[in-house]
Amino acid sequence: MIPPDGGRGRSLLDAATAIVRIRNPKGRAALVHRVDRDTSGCVMFAKSARGKREIMGDWNELVTERRYLALVEGAPPAASGGVDDFLVENAAGTVYSAPAKTRGALRAITRWELVEKGARYSLVAAVLETGRRHQARVHLAGLGCPVAGDERYGARSDPLGRVCLHAAVLEFRHPFTGETVRVESPVPPDFLKALKAAPRRDADAEASAGRKRGPGGEGRGGALPVAPGRSPEKRTGERGREHPARGNAAREKPDKPRASRGSAPDWARPAHERKRGPKRG
Repeated sequence: MIPPDGGRGRSLLDAATAIVRIRNPKGRAALVHRVDRDTSGCVMFAKSARGKREIMGDWNELVTERRYLALVEGAPPAASGGVDDFLVENAAGTVYSAPAKTRGALRAITRWELVEKGARYSLVAAVLETGRRHQARVHLAGLGCPVAGDERYGARSDPLGRVCLHAAVLEFRHPFTGETVRVESPVPPDFLKALKAAPRRDADAEASAGRKRGPGGEGRGGALPVAPGRSPEKRTGERGREHPARGNAAREKPDKPRASRGSAPDWARPAHERKRGPKRG
């Protein structure tokens, strides 16, 4: 939408400015409604500095609907619902939910609805009643269904090579005429393609195997499996205890693994145990 720092490529802002200059050669478009770099869909530009001041000065009253479509991993816990909490942004630009009295916390309200459920992904509509940074992404992740491709907020897949979020509807009252303006952008075809796709084989295998999951239900980062009848503290066996004579200065060295001559093939044994052929020369 806008070029990155130091970038020279053409952007959507440049395209909007070119349109403005058809009637006003010295004019320049002003960015009003922005979306994250990977997000597609509707954006708003003002044709003049005055227009931007009027819209931004009364944004919450003028904008009547902001609806996003998100391709999410899994599915939300119900057919519809809402999230009303407080969000805080840290120094790294990551947003997270926090208690209301947290310094810098801002109230964020999102209404969401399940549009369609697929084998691996779901299409969810999120209507923002407030405009906080990464609001839809954080709230959907909090429901247990992060936006696909959004690794920052917990996504474990990237089907389209971007954050799968789309600004589908932007409705507002014109600041000068009072007319209601509604702009819509249809759901991207690649969202629907991913939604209809069959689940991956490795995902099916993982589900059928009933693999143990770690804390929080995540498949990664969980505790290591423990043998039946043994506690996690005893997994290392007797090794690692303090040496009776040396105290903390030394530890017992683990026994070297030994290969059985009768069971292991010659190539699998340690070098000093392999059969030596006749000397050459």
